[in-house]
Amino acid sequence: MSKILIVLSAADTWTRADGSKYQSGVWAEEFVVMDEKFIAAGCEVDIATPGGVAPTIDPHSMNPEVVGQENVDHYRRYLDAIADRLAKPLMLADIVTADYDAIVIPGGHGPVEDLYKDAEMGRILVEADRAGKVIAPVCHGQAALLATRSESSDWLFAGRRMTAFSDEEEVELGTADNAPWLLAETLRGAGAVYEKGPNWGPYVVTDRNLLSGQNPASSAPLAEAVLKALAGSHV
Repeated sequence: MSKILIVLSAADTWTRADGSKYQSGVWAEEFVVMDEKFIAAGCEVDIATPGGVAPTIDPHSMNPEVVGQENVDHYRRYLDAIADRLAKPLMLADIVTADYDAIVIPGGHGPVEDLYKDAEMGRILVEADRAGKVIAPVCHGQAALLATRSESSDWLFAGRRMTAFSDEEEVELGTADNAPWLLAETLRGAGAVYEKGPNWGPYVVTDRNLLSGQNPASSAPLAEAVLKALAGSHV
């Protein structure tokens, strides 16, 4: 049985370029869809956050006008059913990377507030990559990859193919103008070989053990890619 660590942001706001606070957190679809698929496949799934803080679900991701009432109802039922797991996540500082087969990182704007600069997030990713474990961020979850940057060495993921929430999608969402930095632009600047599919459509990029999804619609295919990779590693 595969063991998966889902790392969630502990942030409930995103600090904008002008210092204002934008309600944020974890994008419901990205967490729910992947967690649900992993559990259904028989995986053991742990949840961890910086400091073990209970994550906040981004209110925008539970807006029927944004994601549809049927989806909101589904996400709410699922989140309510796992409320105990969400209330007491593990602390990133306590994570033993060797215990897991995959590190999965959902988005929302939370990761661009905390995970991108979290030292323990960086440690886990370095250890996971060195061991060839599956690393699978989606949407803004790729911000966590930036936590491995160091002044003394090249970025761990420089030269690697990946996707992430695109600058074009950020513009269409209406959050680009006051953003302190744009994710895709920053990943490219750090040395990523960035790729994108159609705006808002499912798109997954695989580069060895790094599997990445572009946006919320990529959550399901990314989860399936993770399960396929884990099945292959256990043959």
